[in-house]
Amino acid sequence: MKLAFCLFRYFPFGGLQRDFLRIANICLARGHSVEVYTWDWEGAMPDELNVIFIPVRGLTNHRRRESFSKKVGESLAEKHYDAVVGFNKMPYLDVYFAADTCYVERSLKRSVFYRMTKRCRSNLLLERAVFDRQSKTEILAISNYEKSLYMKHYGTDEKRFHYLPPGIAKDRIAPPNADEIRSDLRRELKIGDDDNIVLMVGTDYKRKGVDRAIRAMASLPHDLYKKTYLLTVGKDKIRPFQRLARRLNVTDRIRFLGGREDVPRFLVASDILLHPAYEENTGTVLIEALASHLPVLVTEVCGYSFHIERAGAGEIIPAPFEQEALNEQLAFMLTSEKKAQWRKNAREYVANNDVFSLSEKAADIIEQVAAC
Repeated sequence: MKLAFCLFRYFPFGGLQRDFLRIANICLARGHSVEVYTWDWEGAMPDELNVIFIPVRGLTNHRRRESFSKKVGESLAEKHYDAVVGFNKMPYLDVYFAADTCYVERSLKRSVFYRMTKRCRSNLLLERAVFDRQSKTEILAISNYEKSLYMKHYGTDEKRFHYLPPGIAKDRIAPPNADEIRSDLRRELKIGDDDNIVLMVGTDYKRKGVDRAIRAMASLPHDLYKKTYLLTVGKDKIRPFQRLARRLNVTDRIRFLGGREDVPRFLVASDILLHPAYEENTGTVLIEALASHLPVLVTEVCGYSFHIERAGAGEIIPAPFEQEALNEQLAFMLTSEKKAQWRKNAREYVANNDVFSLSEKAADIIEQVAAC
């Protein structure tokens, strides 16, 4: 089959981008051809993919998205594909991988003036192109909560949603030499074996709640603070968060490590995964933490937080969020006698539940749509 994959930008450390590449590689392995439409690609480019760069116009992101969608539509009209698969919201899609949160729901939480902006109207039009009740786009859903929002706002036919299980890489499973990896990484970072590492992983620091994490670190009792480090792994602008850390006098215990290819090492070397996101469609890193037997402290709004609750592998900060609740739970988890039980529960949950096959199931549905 001849498939077109569309996404605005590719960069190696984004969860959406990793899912895109895994699904594309599975389709290639099954003998299909995959042409990728994008306006920017950062990092290594697989030889098997035919990447088509679309020049876009516009000084703002929403103008560039509009330009991209229009030009992709023009290109698609000249070619025949068995299926067009989108990883961002736009027209012309046969299949959409629903990794983003519901924009109309988010916009309703903003002021009426925001909803009148060109940015908001543009984003809503792109979202409507996928989810409107008249649209024929099949939707690969990874969050039941977000699915309910789309159905509420757009009247989307539930039959168009195809739920996917999580899809983490097998290298996230804690290896037999996890203790050795833990010691080696801590030695590299000059962090003692008895010190606590609180880990955050992900791009978009603002949305992931890095500010909340910094405030929680500043709230720790002095003795606990002095033996605890917050490590952030992921690519984003760090200056606003460095300023916050300086203002709260916690720069000595917070390290911004940027995008890394060795995330599995950090997962097995840490004591807690902290994910106090403001919003999160899923949160694949939560499942990766379970596979690494790493206890998790996460906000309830994250789509995959229910896995942590089901597994009994950490603590959930309820909505609406309160900073004091996060502060208390972080101190509790760092000193709790439940650490070993949380790790055991995480290991057993991953062993007894499907947390790996997202990409394979997505490729199955793409094939079904392309065959129609």
